[in-house]
Amino acid sequence: MSTKPNEIKALIFDKDGTLFDFATTWETWAAAFLRRLCDGDESQAAKVGAAIGFDLHKAKFARDSVVIAGTPGEVTQTLLPFFPGQNAASLLQILNEEAEQAPQQEAVPLAPLLTDFRARGLRLGVATNDAEAPARAHLGQAEVTGYFDFIAGFDSGYGGKPAPGQLLAFAKAVDVDPAHIAMVGDSTHDLRAARAAGMLAVAVLTGMADHDDLAPFADVILPDIGHLPDWLER
Repeated sequence: MSTKPNEIKALIFDKDGTLFDFATTWETWAAAFLRRLCDGDESQAAKVGAAIGFDLHKAKFARDSVVIAGTPGEVTQTLLPFFPGQNAASLLQILNEEAEQAPQQEAVPLAPLLTDFRARGLRLGVATNDAEAPARAHLGQAEVTGYFDFIAGFDSGYGGKPAPGQLLAFAKAVDVDPAHIAMVGDSTHDLRAARAAGMLAVAVLTGMADHDDLAPFADVILPDIGHLPDWLER
């Protein structure tokens, strides 16, 4: 790690598992869209759920589920064979509609933390593998949209993680050298994107991955984003 934490000028965050608790949002979302697509047929919904690594009856994702780090487009491709009456666009629309309604639980109180970052003069962004519309809806529900200079989903024109497109677009948008930006995320996709963009890779343990999963790709591992202020002063 060549750049020191106190030399950081901008932060870009993953959304789910980083800003927000992953399980609270996406386990509710998965159960809702599965039952909607299967017209309430619990047996079929459970079968389809298994294909995306989701146990409907336990309402839990497997750690290798495509939903955890994948994009809605990737989830859609996995689901399509089960719904021959749907095309990719209509299926994606249903996933996004349910995502916008999914409940949000902040990983830590966001407004005070983001206020602190702004007071430090940091530029802020969000790069998520979710679609942009649900991402904006979730940030809006938390009343924190205005803190961010840049918000991108997998469908915003920059690609999805682990490719670095979203991160490099943020760096350009805020006119900060990637070497002075930290990407903060809970998955190896986030950290690999950070490395590819030439940014510091900051892992947090509020998602589905554990310390050992993240360690090979991270410059630092923190319990949650609430520990960032202390880290930035090192």
